[in-house]
Amino acid sequence: MVIKGETLEKKARQLLKERGVEMEDLAELVLYLQKPYIENLDLNTCIEHIDSVLSKREVHNTIITGIQLDILAEQKKLLHPLQEIIEDDEGLYGIDEILALSIVNVYGSIGFTNYGYIDKVKPGILAKLNSHEGPEVHTFLDDIVGAIAAAAASRLAHSQPDKSRITQ
Repeated sequence: MVIKGETLEKKARQLLKERGVEMEDLAELVLYLQKPYIENLDLNTCIEHIDSVLSKREVHNTIITGIQLDILAEQKKLLHPLQEIIEDDEGLYGIDEILALSIVNVYGSIGFTNYGYIDKVKPGILAKLNSHEGPEVHTFLDDIVGAIAAAAASRLAHSQPDKSRITQ
């Protein structure tokens, strides 16, 4: 049975919202990544590119899978030692980043550098998701959000190749 794309997209967007991620949060990350390279870049343009990323089936699958694993960790329904690894967001785990790379791959190699950078500096919503405060687990979500932003920033850069340099 193949689930309709619209159904997956609706569920993926719903899960992001339920977990506290708004389109504006994602747009601010894209703006953070691309503002130095594209003059007069605004949040609406960033949202257009995020919408394109969020229309991809592989992105839906990643969002739904990652958030489900985070929820299962919150409910303590994972097997030991996976439960503790995901619950604590163990630094050497790495599967959360690997899952997120499936989103980054959608828009080419620039996505890798965008993702690596944003995952390291954790601006905006990423700092909140990665804070490990409260009962929610965001081991997968913070990487997924960073990957969505990196992919949208890559799509934006590819759409304006003549504007992808800082002007002196």
